[in-house]
Amino acid sequence: MNEPLPAAPVPHTNPGRTHGDPDANRTSVGERIRILRAAGVAVVVNVPERGLPEVLHWGRDLGGLDADELEQLRLARARPVSPSALDEPWPLTVLPGEQDGWEGRPGFSAHRARQAQYPQWNIIEAHSTADSLRLISTADGLDLTTTFSLDLAGVLRVDHEVTNASDTSLALAALESVVPVDDRAAEVLDFTGRWTRERVPQHRTLTAGSHVRETRRGRTGHDSPFVTALGTPGFTSSTGELWAVHLAWSGDAVYRYDALPEARTLLGAGPLLRPGEIELAPGESFRTPASVFVWSDRGTDGIGSRLHRSLRARSSHPRRPRPVVLNTWEAVYFHHDLGRLEALADTAAEIGVERFVLDDGWFRGRRDDSAGLGDWSVDPQVWPEGLHPIVRKVRSLGMEFGLWFEPEMVNPDSDLAREHPEWLLQPLGTGVRAWRNQYVLDLSRPEAFEYLLESISAIVGEYRLDYIKWDQNRDLIEAVHDGRANVHRHTEAVYRLLDRLRKRHPDLEIESCASGGARVDLGILDRTDRIWASDTNDPIERLAIQRWTELLLPLELIGSHIGPPVTHTTRRATSLDFRIAVALFGSAGIEWDVTSCTPDELKVLREGIACYRRLRGLLHSGELVHPDTGDAGTTATAVIAQDRARALVRIARHATGDRALAPTLRVPRLDPAGRYTVAPVPELPVPRGLDDVAPPWLGHGELRLPGLALAEVGLQMPLLAPGEALVLELIREPS
Repeated sequence: MNEPLPAAPVPHTNPGRTHGDPDANRTSVGERIRILRAAGVAVVVNVPERGLPEVLHWGRDLGGLDADELEQLRLARARPVSPSALDEPWPLTVLPGEQDGWEGRPGFSAHRARQAQYPQWNIIEAHSTADSLRLISTADGLDLTTTFSLDLAGVLRVDHEVTNASDTSLALAALESVVPVDDRAAEVLDFTGRWTRERVPQHRTLTAGSHVRETRRGRTGHDSPFVTALGTPGFTSSTGELWAVHLAWSGDAVYRYDALPEARTLLGAGPLLRPGEIELAPGESFRTPASVFVWSDRGTDGIGSRLHRSLRARSSHPRRPRPVVLNTWEAVYFHHDLGRLEALADTAAEIGVERFVLDDGWFRGRRDDSAGLGDWSVDPQVWPEGLHPIVRKVRSLGMEFGLWFEPEMVNPDSDLAREHPEWLLQPLGTGVRAWRNQYVLDLSRPEAFEYLLESISAIVGEYRLDYIKWDQNRDLIEAVHDGRANVHRHTEAVYRLLDRLRKRHPDLEIESCASGGARVDLGILDRTDRIWASDTNDPIERLAIQRWTELLLPLELIGSHIGPPVTHTTRRATSLDFRIAVALFGSAGIEWDVTSCTPDELKVLREGIACYRRLRGLLHSGELVHPDTGDAGTTATAVIAQDRARALVRIARHATGDRALAPTLRVPRLDPAGRYTVAPVPELPVPRGLDDVAPPWLGHGELRLPGLALAEVGLQMPLLAPGEALVLELIREPS
């Protein structure tokens, strides 16, 4: 059923063309059903004689169905006429609208010469393979290409491209991908947040109506819905069936679900288009970012598992071990001094750091955050020989060298703003407010784009940079180009800039940062190698932030650093052991003036870094699960090797619990017949306060149990205090 479909030829898209009688194409397409299958997931799509395709099923694999059974499945899903409704059954299509009978939020909305558009689509060409389906449809003056692709992890991507095939302009208001979910979905999970407290989960009952979450920040946002999931009642990290969506896009976005009385519940996402933002001239096209749909029958961990496998299969996914990073920001801030930085590099190399990143403060006029952004050349007053002395020093110690940039932003106090005020996305004369003393460059302007490409490329080339930390520190407010809203085109230009830079410097790695975690999405991840999850290094805050960032991203893509004893953002003091245990589960690094450390602290750091370097192969390839401890104050995170031969588990307490007896740790996904040795990792100390209250097995130093017993009975955990963690290593004994 997955061979290419015979189809009528599609004329070349020209302004003003017409397609004639749609009946002429009907015999070549007919009423056919296509099924995409992978990794236990099936997507069944009905390609009708008239109108757009309908998704009959998205969820568990249905096994091998022949043509007759697929037709019977279509009949089984066919809707009757509802009472007090349209006189005939109507379709629930991939772009539902009033012309179909849909009365929820439309998937497509546009107008032409003040005339609302209700296109009567007809499919004129269809192609399918084992893992994709591409459908080309036409209506009066419109062409539409809809693509479904299901990868080997069972992750479904859907996108649309609309072309204005008439001789008059088309103003596009909405183009969003939606897929129906099972009627058993009764609860909703999505996210909110703020600076230094990103990705806060919201779990609630699904209620009737069209529910929309919009982001209007010009970037993904600290409060992004991130992932919206609909699930069966009571779903948890490991149980329940879920249907989830994520928009692979770094600009304004719409996340939606529609639960109307007359139809199956729809789940979807798409770019948020501001009034007048997308106007297509004759012959012009607009393509949506991909809406990424994921089904799981193993709770939220099943969603994460599929997404992680999908990302790791990319050709662009980082392959070499993720190096230990030292970022200079919380060590020196803006105070760049060669002697101090060389001492920092010496200490970093001595404790095992592999990449040294010079943060903000190296370029012209940049002594604080009020000036210099946009002037991307080395400040000769601070660096009279350029950055060569510190680069030579870092490389002589065997470390890579990276540099911080914030290319999309400009300070009014900069040569760039004074020379080219017209390049600003937010004209200063309109009274638009500053944010961190900065405004936004309009990257959709070719001259601004080329200036940044050449300036950054020159620095990368001169110093042979290994790494860029690409920051973006403000929301886009009143973002206009020649009077029109311009968030979408600006975001596309950011992507093009990253693509061009990577093409020129194919070995360059880039980290995505936006006031910490305000740009965490699969659109930016297509062009970068790491994300900065949050501007807080407070390990208590990071436990929750990273736990839910892990829903989308595997650990190797999540920057996680050991900060100073008292956190810059929360002023909370935490132990070094705890800070290391939290940073271990990620792409680990340090953001601390390690020259101020005592010999004992340096020893603990050295051993913690050695632990990360020993275990990162497992951490960055294994399956990530979050065992339920039954204790709201305790977080458990486990990484299970793909062959089930090893596992790593961290138990961390962030708040006191209701019980004097600590929770039991059950470790799922192990080899049930395998026998495992369980012991604390040797490089990290067991919390000191446990001497008198540790469970007996921990007092013996290790335990041996079958995987089935560890999953079903589990281990008694020690009663940790808030700010304490225990990291356990599980090794399967040879059979």
